[in-house]
Amino acid sequence: MSQNQPARLEHILRIDWSELDLFGHVNNVSFFKYIQSARVNFWEVTGIISSFGESKIGPILASCSCNFRKPLLYPGKVHVHTEIIQLGTTSFTMQHTLKNSENEVVAEAQDVVVIFNFQLHEKVTISDELRTKFNPKF
Repeated sequence: MSQNQPARLEHILRIDWSELDLFGHVNNVSFFKYIQSARVNFWEVTGIISSFGESKIGPILASCSCNFRKPLLYPGKVHVHTEIIQLGTTSFTMQHTLKNSENEVVAEAQDVVVIFNFQLHEKVTISDELRTKFNPKF
């Protein structure tokens, strides 16, 4: 992802029949799996986790919430649009918009992610290098 690109990604997932509940639509737990998949994809593409092995500094999820707008049905795909909407000193907020195959919003979710030193067990300031990955918004 270049410095001139906004930190916004689309992640497309196939809806699996096993994700349906008794009522014939995708179970709410599956939405959180879609969000997790999009979140980790975002971290990989933007390079947020690339230096973890050496530095032991990386992202940790502080909170995740989801507002369900419409049922999501099988068969089909779910499109998860992810972007950074807020950047603080040690944390950032990710917005996920989930759409069905007809491009209708089925859910909106937010994650608060903290940059964390897993060796010292403490949060750390977001580096300037990481901040540039969120350009041009921040």
